[in-house]
This record gives sequence, structure tokens and C-alpha cells, in this order.
Amino acid sequence: MTKIKNESHFKELCDWCTGVEPKLENVIREYDYPPFWHRNPDFATLILTILEQQVSLASAKAAYNKLEEKIKNVTPENLLNLTDEELRACYFSRQKIQYSRILANEIVSGKLNLNELNEMEEAAIRKILIKLKGIGNWTIDMYVLMCLHYCDIFPPGDLATIKAVYELELVAPEATKEEIVEYMKRFSPNRSVATYILWHFYIQKRKLVLE
Repeated sequence: MTKIKNESHFKELCDWCTGVEPKLENVIREYDYPPFWHRNPDFATLILTILEQQVSLASAKAAYNKLEEKIKNVTPENLLNLTDEELRACYFSRQKIQYSRILANEIVSGKLNLNELNEMEEAAIRKILIKLKGIGNWTIDMYVLMCLHYCDIFPPGDLATIKAVYELELVAPEATKEEIVEYMKRFSPNRSVATYILWHFYIQKRKLVLE
């Protein structure tokens, strides 16, 4: 799977997506191109993404900020030095404490090397990360899409993306998630870019402010 090279390449691919679906062209006409969002492909980002599971971005960011205040650098070693009580004080749920510790231990033990992982193909990355408790397909989708910028990722588990598809009337109101996945195949091999446009629409329509 190819990757988005840079912002210029990203905008070219946005234009390609609007050629596939004119309703996405309307999004760019009204709100301009989406930002070429990027996150560092590291442990800290994986922790933030775990925190974002099934909660608002604001709630997850508040927990992450609290953690960062506590340990300064969000590294596996620093996180493992905290007690469960200290992590709960950073707004971590019981499950997310467990998931974070599992991930940190995998890295500290040498079983998971993120530098090596980041050089792998998307399918190989998914095969490795999916084995870790607490890291499912949505978390992996966010990592390979926003950190590594693989071109052809669509996250069906992402509520904002699914809502945007319905709100833009890209599918019928009664369409199932499986039918949305099928619809998004028309954007292959650039489903990641279409996803960015959908996120952009969702955020701008609601006037959300992202940190």
C-alpha cells in the first residue's frame, strides 16, 4: 500500500476524490481542503488513541494532558512507574489502565519495536498490533492513517466518519455500515484521503476546535 507523500500530494489526492464523488467537492468548496493531520508514530500517540476509544476527543485529551503533567514524557518506562491509583487520577478507566500497561510492557520487554513496526506494510502492522489486548481495528486504523499516512484506509469503526457519510447523503439513510464500507471502495486506492475530507466536514459543520 502506498503512502501520502506530503501536503501537496495530499491535495492532489483530495482533488482525485472529488472527481469520484462531487459531494466531496462541495465540502472543499465550502470549507477548503482538510488539514493534512499528522501524529507521531510512537508510544505516546498509541496511548492517546487508546484513551480516545469510545469517548469524546476532549475527554481523551484531558486524560492525556493529565498524564503528561504527571510524567512529562509519555514513555513506556514512565507510565509503568505509575500506580493504578495514579493512572486513575489521570482519568484512566480500569480497562485503559490495563491496555496501556500491556502496550508499555510489550515495548519495554523488546517484544514490540515501534521503529521496526513503522517500516512494515500496513497488513503486517495490523497483524502484530491486533494481538495486543485493547488494540482493535479502530486504533490500528487511526495509527496507520494519521501517523504513517497509508493511502487506502477507511475506519468503519469511527463514528464521526460514519455520521459524515450519512449527513452528506453519500448513501441512503437506511444504509448499513457494511453498505458504507462497500460504498467507500470507490475511493480505493485513496480511501484515507476521502476519510480526511469526511472528518473535515464533520468538524467544520459542528464548529469543533481541535487542539
